[in-house]
Formats: sequence, structure tokens, C-alpha cells
Amino acid sequence: MRVIAGSARRTALRAPEGQGTRPTTDRIKETLFNMIQYDLADCCFLDLFAGSGGIGIEALSRGARQCVFVEQDVAATAVVRANLRATHLEDRAYLLRCDAAEALAQLEGRFRFDFVFMDPPYRQGLEKQMLTILRASTLIDRQSTIIIEAALDEDVTYLGEFGYETEKIKKYKTNKHLFVYRGDNGYDDRSLSGQL
Repeated sequence: MRVIAGSARRTALRAPEGQGTRPTTDRIKETLFNMIQYDLADCCFLDLFAGSGGIGIEALSRGARQCVFVEQDVAATAVVRANLRATHLEDRAYLLRCDAAEALAQLEGRFRFDFVFMDPPYRQGLEKQMLTILRASTLIDRQSTIIIEAALDEDVTYLGEFGYETEKIKKYKTNKHLFVYRGDNGYDDRSLSGQL
């Protein structure tokens, strides 16, 4: 596992040991970032269920202004810290070790995210919980892109009922990325910007 492009290109990244996390493969990560690379410059990025931190680190390496990493596992959090040190990107990173829902509550009113990436454990309904919180949150606006990594066969027909529009779905062999945005008339106050 490595950083694909940008200032930390080719830097090897550690992955947490055991089966508790499921790092995104380099090939899938490269495909994902090829789709969003032109919107990353100076953006504020949220990496929920961060695992090794590989997605958020890739965003920082490619020009994101800052990234918030959220991970509740102690060992995985230590890996995120080590990977940030190895890539020399700590100064633009903010790491929270807590439950994802708790993290969103802590971040409310302090950040506005251009991208939210979430890769929760599959088939546990955690993405629905996060989307419910974000639906009425000032952490995103209608231009924010939410990227959800899910199992290939996971039913996502609920997205419209939750007030989200699906921009595109990128399918891989065993999983997929959903690109969605909030389609309601929720908060759209752009006066807030993320502060580390």
C-alpha cells in the first residue's frame, strides 16, 4: 500500500494488523482519485472510518488544504499517525479517535467539508447513520461530495428517501463507490471554513 500521486508519491503506508480494517487497494484508490483529482486543490476533506488513513493521506498529497481523520480503533489510530509522519503531512491533518457519530457532533460548526469519504464495515447500516446526521448538518452543503464505499451487492435505493442525489456509481469486482450529494434545501451557509 502506497501513496499514488502528489507530494508524498510512492511513500509506503502501513496498514493496521488483523481483520478489523479493510484498506482500499492501490488500484481502487487510483481509480477513485482519478475521478476527483481536479476538485482536490485547497479542499477540506473528511476521512470517516479512516483505517490506515490512506484515503485522506492521498487527498492531502494531491493538494487538499486539510483533512480530518476519524477512527475509533486504538491500533488503527496509531497507524494513521505513523503514516502521516512518514508522508510529512501532519501539519494539515486533524485526527479524532472516537466513534464516527461522536466525531460529527464534535466537528459541527467548526468545519465545512468539500469531500466526505466513508468506508464503514459493510452491511452494518453505519453509512445510513452518518447520512442521517449529515442531512441536517452544517458540515456539508449542496456542493459537497459524499463518497461511500460499500459492498457491490448492497442495496442503496434508500438514498433518495434520505434526501440525497446519486451523481454516479463506480463498480469494482467486490465493492463500489457511490458519489452522492445532499439534494434538499438544507444548510448552505458558506461562512464557515475548516480550522485546524
